[in-house]
Amino acid sequence: MTQAFYTGISGLKTGQSAIDVVADNIANISTTGFRGYNAEFSSLFENMQNTMSSSVNPSSVGVGVRLQSTSIDLSQGSFALSDRSTDMAIEGDGWFGVINKDENLYTRAGEFTFDQNSDLVTPDGLYALGSMGNNINFETNTLTSILDEVALKNVGEQTKLSFPNTLTYPPIASTNAKFIGNLGTDDEIRTISAAVVDSQSNKNQLKLTFTKSVPQVAPGNQWDVVATTQSLDGTITYDTKNGKAFFGSSGELLSNTLTTINNNGSEVAINLGSGYDGVTVISNIAPSSSSSSSDGTIGGDLIGYDINKNAEVIATFSNGFQSVVGQVAVFHFRNDDGLERASGARFRESSNSGEAIIFKDENGENTIGANVMTYRLETSNVTMETALTELIILQRSFDSNSKSITTADEMMQKALNMDA
Repeated sequence: MTQAFYTGISGLKTGQSAIDVVADNIANISTTGFRGYNAEFSSLFENMQNTMSSSVNPSSVGVGVRLQSTSIDLSQGSFALSDRSTDMAIEGDGWFGVINKDENLYTRAGEFTFDQNSDLVTPDGLYALGSMGNNINFETNTLTSILDEVALKNVGEQTKLSFPNTLTYPPIASTNAKFIGNLGTDDEIRTISAAVVDSQSNKNQLKLTFTKSVPQVAPGNQWDVVATTQSLDGTITYDTKNGKAFFGSSGELLSNTLTTINNNGSEVAINLGSGYDGVTVISNIAPSSSSSSSDGTIGGDLIGYDINKNAEVIATFSNGFQSVVGQVAVFHFRNDDGLERASGARFRESSNSGEAIIFKDENGENTIGANVMTYRLETSNVTMETALTELIILQRSFDSNSKSITTADEMMQKALNMDA
């Protein structure tokens, strides 16, 4: 009878702890990235009872139960749509990192945003961890290079992702302009123009004017060429160069004397092509046509930051160009079950989980090692129907243990009355 007391009391205490675990799961059913916990039980000890016959297996009588541990439910939560590219969800294994003072915490809640200082933070102000692209001059707030990707650093080198509120895409002056076109064989003035950018981010015009040379020297054709760089409105002329183009009897370009021209302080190479690849003088059976292309980029101002599916932070500029400036890190553990809950959906590493690691690809380069989806948030992996079912089972177990104590007490009272 005393054993019934101990068994029932241990069941009540253990059941209450398990109910608390499920209640906490239910309370966080709307918490982004929450991982539920499962209660695991074990017997305190058992008495082995052997029967006289060796053919019968021995039986055991338990004398109590205890809460062995609470394990993390690592199953994937569902994905909810979001209207922000800074909201991210990890499909598969991995954890985002955030820094709380001097401690790194890990979470599946990718609910991030850029604050007033353009730092990538959680709603309560913790900084997201990742790798900076090192292509920003923070003294002048200018982009120093255009990056297609950022090399993900090692665990100890991950820092908070902080970007300037204002960022300038520097102008890249044009260095080459190529011209393509058929001037025809008629003795008419032809012009071909190209847009070129100077070092002050001005878009200017490089115009070539072709006039048939007089006299013509057979075989072939010769054309005088005047190259002019000027502002788009034509009010400012920066440079003028004169040259000559020599064509073969079939209209192919043999050579020309134009080399470069000044574009408001920047030299631009003039490329008329060669042979039939470039400027030609072929019979006017087909109407004359022309086109041009040039390198160089006008400067631009920052429009905003976004995050792509590779967890890379992208800066977008008013000139239509983009550059990667950082990457959000995704951390992994050898034993995710060993993580300790810090609060809500955040965990800290422990001796059981091991230290955080960064996955490497087949080339030995660091990689996020997971599929990160933007405009998505992972919901809690606790479902209401499952949690309520567990709660009902635990509540009935609690009632059964309570009943066993009541029954044991009644039996004890009857035994005492019999002695009387």
